[in-house]
Amino acid sequence: MPIKIPNHLPAAEILLQENIFVMSETRAAAQDIRPLQILILNLMPKKIETETQLTRLLGNTPLQVEMELIHTESYTSKNTAEEHLLKFYKTFPEVMDRNFDGMIITGAPVEQLPFEEVEYWEELCRIMEWSKTHVHSTFHICWGAQAGLYYHYGIGKHPLPKKLSGVYDHTADYRNSMLLRGFDEVFRVPHSRHTTVLREEIEKTPALRILASSEEAGVYAVSAKRDRQFFITGHPEYDGMTLADEYRRDLSAGKNPPLPAHYFPDDDPGRTPPVTWRSHANLLYCNWLNYFVYQTTPYDLTKLR
Repeated sequence: MPIKIPNHLPAAEILLQENIFVMSETRAAAQDIRPLQILILNLMPKKIETETQLTRLLGNTPLQVEMELIHTESYTSKNTAEEHLLKFYKTFPEVMDRNFDGMIITGAPVEQLPFEEVEYWEELCRIMEWSKTHVHSTFHICWGAQAGLYYHYGIGKHPLPKKLSGVYDHTADYRNSMLLRGFDEVFRVPHSRHTTVLREEIEKTPALRILASSEEAGVYAVSAKRDRQFFITGHPEYDGMTLADEYRRDLSAGKNPPLPAHYFPDDDPGRTPPVTWRSHANLLYCNWLNYFVYQTTPYDLTKLR
């Protein structure tokens, strides 16, 4: 089934070329079906790139999905044209009276700041609190996962000696999780961050369960035991060249970044890296949409309250 996206969203043309079935608002209006309502709070600076990555994964399932995009009202993106935000995005006050089957909170390039010093932290806290009564299942990514673990459960983030960047092997800690259904014994995930969450702090929190981790990259997937919240510390949605682009950006900025691990063939940044995490990324989002959104959400979303 297709993903319903706003008319003329830039992601549409890219996804159609990849044989991802997308449907415009105009065409979807003619169908008598209730699609899953998925809200995306996009905190990433390159919003169009992130929209495309997430739409690609949400659209590659048997379920019909209707996507709504929001951005923060308390901070205006410097990397996305205002025209694009006005055309395709809403702010939280414009959706706060609605209910959603699922929500995705993305990462953001603010992880080296204390949470309370992030310009939109108070707004994000209001959104995360609202999600507990207005969203059936919330999926937090990278810094969004750290923010969610901190706000909901008081688990802090800790600085790493150097940036964690690369594609790492992972294994399941809790094999019975339906989120990991169909995963290989070892699966690969991109990471790109300067901070981490600690296993021992999560394990002391009875409401949480570690689902998967990496010997090199640490805790990867965490769920609230009621399966209404998921926290993913990596970036399975990344395109093949995203880590390369970040590495070259940091080089140009004089930051002396580490070479992304297990990424470039023979550690040669002049060679094109193979994409070794695409199947895992698709299965991760498909499992979340199927088992934790579609299978359990009420048909009447007002019953979430």
